[in-house]
Amino acid sequence: MFEPLYRAGAFAAYQITLAVGIALMPLALFARRLGVTVPLGDLVAAAVRAYDRTGR
Repeated sequence: MFEPLYRAGAFAAYQITLAVGIALMPLALFARRLGVTVPLGDLVAAAVRAYDRTGR
């Protein structure tokens, strides 16, 4: 019963993190020029791992 809900939630979180990552990319590139790293890749990777665990 909860498996489809978990899968849908993980997929939604994955899509949202991708959209946020794309939207914040200019800010991340600007921050990199200033010498500050933004862990957007880590956030997206965590969402991918959670989604992959659902077994699609």
